[in-house]
Amino acid sequence: MEKIWLKRYPKGCPETIDPAHYDSLLTLFEKSFSDFADLPAFKNMGAALSYQQLDEATKKLASYINNDLGLKPGSKVAVMMPNLLQTPVSILGVLRAGCVVVNVNPLYTARELEHQLNDSEADAIFILANFAHTLEKAIANTQVKHVIVTEVGDMVGGLKKHLVNFVVKYIKKMVPAYQLKNTIPFTEVMKKGNAATYQRPHVTLDDLAFLQYTGGTTGVSKGAMLTHGNMVGNLEQVSGCLGNILERGKEIVVTALPLYHIFALTANCLTFMKYGGMNLLITNPRDMKGFVKELKSNKFTVVTGVNTLFNGLLNTDGFADIDFSNLKISLGGGMAVQRPVAERWQKVTSSRLVEGYGLTECSPLVTVSPYDLEAYNGSIGLPAPSTDIKLMLDNGEEAPKGEPGELWVKGPQVMKGYYNRPDATAECLKDGWFATGDIATYDDEGFFYIVDRKKDMILVSGFNVFPNEIEEVIADHEGVLEVAAVGVPHEVSGEQVKVFVVKKDPSLTEKDIIKHCRDNLTNYKVPKLVEFRDELPKTNVGKILRRALKDEQK
Repeated sequence: MEKIWLKRYPKGCPETIDPAHYDSLLTLFEKSFSDFADLPAFKNMGAALSYQQLDEATKKLASYINNDLGLKPGSKVAVMMPNLLQTPVSILGVLRAGCVVVNVNPLYTARELEHQLNDSEADAIFILANFAHTLEKAIANTQVKHVIVTEVGDMVGGLKKHLVNFVVKYIKKMVPAYQLKNTIPFTEVMKKGNAATYQRPHVTLDDLAFLQYTGGTTGVSKGAMLTHGNMVGNLEQVSGCLGNILERGKEIVVTALPLYHIFALTANCLTFMKYGGMNLLITNPRDMKGFVKELKSNKFTVVTGVNTLFNGLLNTDGFADIDFSNLKISLGGGMAVQRPVAERWQKVTSSRLVEGYGLTECSPLVTVSPYDLEAYNGSIGLPAPSTDIKLMLDNGEEAPKGEPGELWVKGPQVMKGYYNRPDATAECLKDGWFATGDIATYDDEGFFYIVDRKKDMILVSGFNVFPNEIEEVIADHEGVLEVAAVGVPHEVSGEQVKVFVVKKDPSLTEKDIIKHCRDNLTNYKVPKLVEFRDELPKTNVGKILRRALKDEQK
């Protein structure tokens, strides 16, 4: 495909980037620690960590991992936390130890956590105490040897630390009782870890940095192997797209999406560290009133989020009264940005809400709307520098202009493959091209538009939900004969999960199905709608036709 989008690139956006600009993420971190030592890097609950403090804390943690825990470079270490100061310290500390970060959703059930810990072969886990009871149920069937437990207030400092931890545990009762042997308090790691004994490991662009888990069409969560090279390349691509409007040492980005999500990890945490900016970490964005209060007390310059988040803020009292004079750009991703939301956002904030498109397997940025776009145009933007895209038909030929085809991506950001899954890797990686499963078109300027998803994936508030996993859980209920799961449109979350069930037990109820799912699935995967049927539509070989059920809902 001819790169017609290059003519539409905004001023200062290069056609290509140097994917080896840094020889690893460690070198990038070290430059920021040196260049921006006295500036705040992360802020949460009123407490801030400067780049110098972040340097010291991550060296301590890395030294502890290598020397006290005895973990070697290449070992897998899970991090299971919401947005707290401990989160970037843990992620960066693991990387500085030469180890591989396995990001884990804190809302996982024991079943989901056990699968991810086993699949990644994690040796250790950093976890918030609030979720330790989940680990207790899963750990016996994993190879995890070291458990480092932190409490919410551990890094806010002084008396406030003890007050926050007391309130969370005893007043709000947000820490369910748990029994885990030989756990190590995060505060002890910070005391025992000695920055002076930190020895920088030899890390190359080919080494793994993250095992970032994504759902699979088979219902099994797979670990996308993202190397230091993938991440460095993608950060250079982000800089190519947005570098012309970002000022070193002067940006404040609102980080409401969790750092375990690839969007926030790259677009917020790593990008703004590179520019010496400050990440304003929002621990609980669902508390919209508290979120708005936090926004009022910070002169933020960038906001990232999903459509659901922007819509929620717009419908929260007090949001329209915030001072948006410093806001340069708002970036939506993870799910489609809806036109009414984008237009209202621009009207209220006087800031463009531009859309980007990415995938876990692409570190994640593939396309993004140019910063000089005057208003939302319904597209996912232009391909990032050094990104090749082609649209493929089922017959193996490229789609002619104007005809939809499956979007294939090639570039330095494309993953190495799925961890220990050569068959799944071979299915989607062909000669360096990643087949996304998304159907797209493009216009005369090179703007791309997603028109459909080839896979049956359901997108709930920016999170991937795969029908097979839900079906497998529900089919495990003794009262169920057959089940099919589909996504149906929802004005707030984009889509919600609906299941069609054929009963084995006539007394089975909707409440029984929902309870069973709540016990085994993260909340956003739990069906919101249950419909009982006498039979489900099938092919002549007996395969259930999800598409037929989905089409009925339109």
